[in-house]
Amino acid sequence: MNRRQFLVSTAAGIFAAPALLRGAVAQEDPFRVKYYPVASGMGSRDIAAAPDGAVWFCGQHNGALGRLDPRDGSFKLVDLGKGAAPHGVVIGPDGALWVTEGGQNAIARVDPGNHRVTLFRLPEKEAYANLNTGVFDTSGIYWFTGQSGIYGRLEPKSGDMTVFKAPRGHGPYGITVTPKGDVWYASLAGNHIARIDPATGNASVVEPPTPRQGARRVWSDSRGRLWVSEWNSGNVSVHDPADGSWKAWKLPGDAPRTYSVYVDDKDKVWLTDFAANAIVRFDPATEEFNAFRSDKPGANVRQMAGRPGEAWGGESGTDRLVMIQTVA
Repeated sequence: MNRRQFLVSTAAGIFAAPALLRGAVAQEDPFRVKYYPVASGMGSRDIAAAPDGAVWFCGQHNGALGRLDPRDGSFKLVDLGKGAAPHGVVIGPDGALWVTEGGQNAIARVDPGNHRVTLFRLPEKEAYANLNTGVFDTSGIYWFTGQSGIYGRLEPKSGDMTVFKAPRGHGPYGITVTPKGDVWYASLAGNHIARIDPATGNASVVEPPTPRQGARRVWSDSRGRLWVSEWNSGNVSVHDPADGSWKAWKLPGDAPRTYSVYVDDKDKVWLTDFAANAIVRFDPATEEFNAFRSDKPGANVRQMAGRPGEAWGGESGTDRLVMIQTVA
């Protein structure tokens, strides 16, 4: 069993007024930005908002999984093991935290109560898969990606794991599940998205219309449309598998770099733009953007997540979490 270390710190959340990016629409109520400092040097990365109000986040640099209590700003860290470098975290049907743990080349399960860490290691032939993100499908199977050119499935109860070679090699990055249960991933190096057949494990490539766009992350909305953050092009695009259509919008600014995408409960689309040092909200109904620039340079917000009324991200460059209030 891995050594587990519990560190506790308290820091008051810091409110800040959002700033505008050139080309974005005016701010509107009730948006309010709040920052939560966490452990120095941890490189706070992907996050998951829990039903109990807590927010879990990965510390890629210090090998820890963190738990923030937004009520008072306090946080705890769980050591994931020697050499750990967690990338993505999601909450499973069992209520546990499931982590793509690239440092140990394993999927880590963390019990939210006693913080016990269980590792499901990848096969030795898949050494350093460069694990990225994971998602649970509607039948409770956990699917994950590795930038080395793999994706895989894990049956949580039995621990059975199968790793598949991506059809175009290096690049599998973000992953999502639609309301119908379809699993899709985005390939950053491969410049495409792909649908996984859960029965066979085969992946079918779908090409976005923008060449060499750098599809980095993908998120399904409530209608099963797939929203894609395009790192190279600076676009946010949407693909509707029902009719095969695509549509894309360039983020505000001269040279946006669209890192992540998250779709909230109102089907509003949240993105992060490294070039603008900002979180950007896109309303598909009006095709308008709202931009929220960080009050510190080099914020580098990775994947976002959230819950009704709140959008959350991890500022990997400042060791803070950021919350944007979306309802009054």
